[in-house]
Amino acid sequence: MKKYLLSAVLLIAVSISAKAQFSLGVKGGVNFSKIGSDNFSDKNLTGYQAGLFARLGNSLYLQPELYLSGTGGKFESNDNNTAFSGKVRFTNLNVPLLIGKSFGEKDLNFRVMAGPIYTYTLDQSTSVSNNVGNAFNDFNKSNIGFQAGAGVDIGSITADLRYEGGLTKVSDSFAKRQNLWALSVGFKIF
Repeated sequence: MKKYLLSAVLLIAVSISAKAQFSLGVKGGVNFSKIGSDNFSDKNLTGYQAGLFARLGNSLYLQPELYLSGTGGKFESNDNNTAFSGKVRFTNLNVPLLIGKSFGEKDLNFRVMAGPIYTYTLDQSTSVSNNVGNAFNDFNKSNIGFQAGAGVDIGSITADLRYEGGLTKVSDSFAKRQNLWALSVGFKIF
């Protein structure tokens, strides 16, 4: 019984001290994504992101997030004999887990962060020219990648600029990895 009581007291003490080092917030922003391919020239597609983040720790922190995003890419043929164009848009559920380091005071600090991201595609919208087969319907639902970036906190306002690179292919047929730049602004609720 003493072990359980001691464990409960220790858990409460850790929770109280961790509460001072915990923040929760909302974020939203814009991203510029493209999907690389050997067969086509690719172009950026402008998308969005909106969701939640938590931050655990002060100087060294862990930041899990959960947000929706709109990503994708535009394609054109590299071959002058065959005219081709297409665009694919994804609606994704993203779960990054970032490790970061902050520099500065509580009301003004700069941050660097990096970590893995899991992306699950909730919806896909494709528009292609008439002379294309079903290659544009064969995209993977789950993808793994990484994020790295920098940010600044001014009071409760937070802003981040990140690069996201794909570690898995988004399609086994033609497309390689998706990458993007994201700029977001958030507000720490507490």
